[in-house]
Amino acid sequence: MGLFDSINISASGLTAQRLRMDVISNNIANAQSTRSAEDPNLPYQRQRAVFASAQAEGSFADVFQQQMQAPGGGVRVQAVEKDTETPFKLVYDPSHPDAVKDPNDPLYGYVRMPNVDIVSEMVDMISASRGYEANVTAVNASKGMALKALEIGR
Repeated sequence: MGLFDSINISASGLTAQRLRMDVISNNIANAQSTRSAEDPNLPYQRQRAVFASAQAEGSFADVFQQQMQAPGGGVRVQAVEKDTETPFKLVYDPSHPDAVKDPNDPLYGYVRMPNVDIVSEMVDMISASRGYEANVTAVNASKGMALKALEIGR
């Protein structure tokens, strides 16, 4: 393990948590958007960042050998995916321009709202913020250890 490996691993965590906070802030900003850019008939869909190990490529034996030779590798954002599991919220507001206008539709007068829950988004943001702070603390600790090691050589 090299001198800067721990800093590189923490830096990858910082980057991943920053992107996660960007995704969360985008969700909060679009919590009331009844039209999405992809499909104007559907509301905004919540997004989430999916993390993966930075070196998790190949079979188990290949990954095991990589970890034995050079442990650690940090984290990377594998994808930013839409939350298709959580249903859209329905709000009855017949005067809304995006309300269902067909009187034969059982959802007549209802507006499909995004599947974004502000409370859970705020909890996720606090979690991402704490993860970011933990990585900053790890970088500072690694930097402090490297400085102490240099002082020994004096």
